[in-house]
Amino acid sequence: MPDQSNLPPFMHLNRPDAAADVTHLDDGSIIMTCPRPLPPHPDSLIEHLLDNARDVPDRTFLAERENNKGDWIHMTWGQCLARADAVAQWLLDQGFGPNKPVMILSENSLAQAAMMFGAMSVSAPLVQVSPAYSLLSTDYDKLKYIYDLTDPALIMVEDGTRFAKALAALPLGDTPVVCVKDHLPNSIDFAELLATPKTAAVDDARAKITLDTVAKILFTSGSTGMPKGVINTHRMMLVVQSMLEDIRDAGNEDAVTVVLDWLPWHHTFGGNATMNSILRNAGTLYIDSGRPVPGLFEQTINNLREINPTFFSCVPGAYTMLAEALEDDADLRKFFFSRLTGMSYGGAALPQALYERMQKLAIAEIGQRINISTGYGATETGALNTAVYWTTARMGMLGLPMAEVQLKLIPLGQTDTAEKFELHVKGPQITPGYYKRPDLDADAFDGEGWFKTGDAVTWVDESDPLQSLSFAGRVTEDFKLTSGTWVHTGSLRVEVLAALSPLAGDALICGHNRDHMALAIWPNPSALKALAPDADPATYAGDPAVLSALKEKIDAWNQANPGNSRRIHRALFMLTPPSIDAGEITDKRYINQRVALDIRAAEVERLYADEIDAGVVSG
Repeated sequence: MPDQSNLPPFMHLNRPDAAADVTHLDDGSIIMTCPRPLPPHPDSLIEHLLDNARDVPDRTFLAERENNKGDWIHMTWGQCLARADAVAQWLLDQGFGPNKPVMILSENSLAQAAMMFGAMSVSAPLVQVSPAYSLLSTDYDKLKYIYDLTDPALIMVEDGTRFAKALAALPLGDTPVVCVKDHLPNSIDFAELLATPKTAAVDDARAKITLDTVAKILFTSGSTGMPKGVINTHRMMLVVQSMLEDIRDAGNEDAVTVVLDWLPWHHTFGGNATMNSILRNAGTLYIDSGRPVPGLFEQTINNLREINPTFFSCVPGAYTMLAEALEDDADLRKFFFSRLTGMSYGGAALPQALYERMQKLAIAEIGQRINISTGYGATETGALNTAVYWTTARMGMLGLPMAEVQLKLIPLGQTDTAEKFELHVKGPQITPGYYKRPDLDADAFDGEGWFKTGDAVTWVDESDPLQSLSFAGRVTEDFKLTSGTWVHTGSLRVEVLAALSPLAGDALICGHNRDHMALAIWPNPSALKALAPDADPATYAGDPAVLSALKEKIDAWNQANPGNSRRIHRALFMLTPPSIDAGEITDKRYINQRVALDIRAAEVERLYADEIDAGVVSG
């Protein structure tokens, strides 16, 4: 990590210092816990909505652009409660409630929020399904599986026309469909729900909610098969917000949190961390219609010209595009940093070089460094288990356990650089199980009730646990070369992508039962286009300037990593995007290495062919 001693100080935040209690067990396992108590929380997530509608009824809760590109449409806290009341009453009038799931197929919206809080008010489990299963899939297999498993009493879509094909693929029978616009034949207009007068029955239904009431059934990414329906209780979601309260800036309680965010609410971080954080703190969330991919991130930039957030969070790939925009536009840069108190990233490690780039922009604009944090969690853990909440210039860490979280580190052996552990987790943020799949419960939990994450971790510094844990990949993705040397895919992928930045968007680590490690790379299109502006996009991955730039980065990596399990023997770019139907990639942009390697067998063979073709770079 570069020397930081000559840089300006970080923006001061009144947060707790890094802390963890570490206990070594006789079997070699290690238990880590947080010494701080969990702050209090109510018995129902809906109580936050009721409090905010009473205390700040006219403050904007959510806003969305009309048709994604028009003016901002605002919904205040008072309006949200009124709409949730109406939806809740309509659901009760139709006989819907506990054990009658409400399925939503659409993207984040004001209408979805009203449906979400209305369903929660009557304890109807919410089933928020990735729109990718309806709009990007061609076989609809995952959508069909989720429908069959949950047997929803009602389906809601924002736009009937867009989701018509997906709905036609389902055996709907007499399952009612609610449309917000572009109504399908025989569908119910969402306006009918909003026009329903509330009665005391809604208050009675809310009074029956307990911490153990099922609020949502969130589905995993399906990276190892069909998505798993994770039961999410009010306890899980409220505990996560109390954990976040424990590490929040304690010196700025009166400031209103303003966030521009694209993360989908069917995702545990978007729905349970971001959305519920706005809920707990009576903040304002602007729904970002952009996405952190080339061609769509421009919408995020346009939104940032109008909305200056107090906190900004995104995946690492977006920060490359954000840095480019801030470097090119002084007015945007000034507006973006004008009231920003922090940033965060998740889903992958933020490359150290990109971190330095963002800090350079912050220093130029506000004269100090900005805190950039991260955390680690899963759908089964209510979004979070650990967080990096202290001031640090080191990226790529998982952090330390949050309040009431227990981590169990089970030794897996020594890697090239540090001891490696399989991570198990306990705490009130853990799901009680998978919906209608007790067989999956048996695989996910050990005999002592620990949730088996399937992830591996290492210490950042073995001599000082408070320096944080570091992600070391999925336990099942590691493999051996023919020499018997282990290749630790997860940690290696993170480091390699940082070294190849900005050329690489993602990569497959190849070499199972081979003599050497090699890379099949999905490129960052904007970076390749900058190197070969006149090349045909269908072939620019083979342009001499592009291959020369890749060769230069690989040679630099190999000079610093000569060991056989880390040296890049060969590499190539892949221009065909990963398939969501085939399970190569999830809608959360996670690459399933094992599945993708099978599908990309032809590319792998090119990497190990006796004769190197023109598109393969040799290390």
